[in-house]
Amino acid sequence: MAREFSRTDRVGQQIHKEVASILQNEFKNRDPRLGLVTVSGAEVSRDLSHAKVFITFFDTDEEKVKEQLAILDDNKGFVRSLLSKRMSMRTVPAIRFVQDVSITEGIRLSSLLTETINKDKERARQAGRDLDNEDKE
Repeated sequence: MAREFSRTDRVGQQIHKEVASILQNEFKNRDPRLGLVTVSGAEVSRDLSHAKVFITFFDTDEEKVKEQLAILDDNKGFVRSLLSKRMSMRTVPAIRFVQDVSITEGIRLSSLLTETINKDKERARQAGRDLDNEDKE
């Protein structure tokens, strides 16, 4: 039997899809200062009055990220009005844009793990044994 999704999950998925489309198509014409961004998710409150939209920025400069987040915050009314035209809801949730750091944090953790593994292998080689050969035995 298929898993049932709550209404908040369905609304969150729809907001995610529609805001991504709005930022990609309509918003670029309104404010070209916004760089390359992606919508990585959306969370909606239980009463459907607030939506937190997670944005991933491809620019790593903190000042530019803050500037682009400010651009999105300044234009959230425009995004919400377009969202209300696309979604059939009595009231559209108030939008709050939040930087999604999960991807960059994942990359950072992955590089730390790789660095630690390489250091362990180097220490093992210096000690006269090879970890790769021990794993095969």
